[in-house]
Amino acid sequence: MSVQYKRILLKLSGEALSGDKGTGFDEPTMEAICQGVKQAHDLGVQIGIVVGGGNFWRGRSSGRMERTCADKIGMLATVMNCLAVSDMLRQLGLETSVQTALFMPQVAQPFVRDEAVAELEQGKVVLFGAGTGNPFFSTDTASALRAIEIGADVMFKATMVDGVYDKDPKKYPDAVKYDTLTFTRVLEEKLAVMDSTAATLCRDNGLPILVFDLADSGNPRRAGRAGGHPGEGKLSRFPVAELKNEMRPCGLNEKEYGYERVHQAL
Repeated sequence: MSVQYKRILLKLSGEALSGDKGTGFDEPTMEAICQGVKQAHDLGVQIGIVVGGGNFWRGRSSGRMERTCADKIGMLATVMNCLAVSDMLRQLGLETSVQTALFMPQVAQPFVRDEAVAELEQGKVVLFGAGTGNPFFSTDTASALRAIEIGADVMFKATMVDGVYDKDPKKYPDAVKYDTLTFTRVLEEKLAVMDSTAATLCRDNGLPILVFDLADSGNPRRAGRAGGHPGEGKLSRFPVAELKNEMRPCGLNEKEYGYERVHQAL
């Protein structure tokens, strides 16, 4: 089976790993997510992964703590998540490698771009931990950076809603869903799908993004029990072109998506 993308970078939120618990790890949820990764990998796709740390820590919500200290704790949270996802993927039969932006050789390899690419070409799933290794940069920015560095064809961003809205649809029933967007519009309208640094990196380096839903709390259980179609999330594409008449419609926009359906986008 031919695939559209040879190499992808998947961005997962830390919260996605916690399922209904909201914090820590929920193993059925993690297994469902990792089954989706495995299905994509089985198609021959090279996969890099960046995981947030929000199931343990959010630097911006750390009260009076000094920001750089709080962000360092957040980086460590992402490393814990990478190790957990790596272990689950190995249980499913995949080879993995964890690379971190912070030097911690007893825990994982330091990030080296050429080694990461070599391991992707060897068929390993490579997980990138500790963000960029610097405070004040989000894991969205780390995802964009790593995707560009490894030469990914596209970045897949798993969100907690079924696409991109002008405001939080969970709080505002009148929220408008976008099917296609330019990065410039994301920046101008300050849409919360990603921070401005990440959006600028993607725009300036021609990295497209596919946004899909991982939020349905029933998805992991349904996928784990039945192995069938668990979700109702849909994809939206951020085309690289900024001019409206160059915007490409999302060919996947009519397809329903869930944890184990990520491979259909390929």
